Amino acid sequence: MIDRERLQEMLHLAPFHRWLGLEIAAWSENGIEITMPWREEIVSNPMVGSAHGGILASLVDLTGLYALLARGAAAKATADLRVDYHRPATSGPLTAHGQIVKIGRQISVAQTRIVGPDGKLVASGRGAYFS
Repeated sequence: MIDRERLQEMLHLAPFHRWLGLEIAAWSENGIEITMPWREEIVSNPMVGSAHGGILASLVDLTGLYALLARGAAAKATADLRVDYHRPATSGPLTAHGQIVKIGRQISVAQTRIVGPDGKLVASGRGAYFS
């Protein structure tokens, strides 16, 4: 298992991840929790004030990937991604909870749930990652 400091360092290598403001809040052998602060730039519908679905999909993808990396899995790239949107993300920080489903020799799988500041489910998904 990789320590939190190294995992955070890996997460911040990509400029997009730094721009999102992603922080590792917790991690264990079974999963990870990543937080993302609210930014006005992620709003795609100003009438509702909701975050763009692509941002939520990115958070599902990255959280699944880093759940695997935290465990020491050799996940390198996304092979498949499925995202379900449950309600608009309209304000406040988002918290993504990633959990490992399977670590394989060629493909590993993780699932993610994103909740808003009120604890309500905003989006969920599952990613498959090449080893």
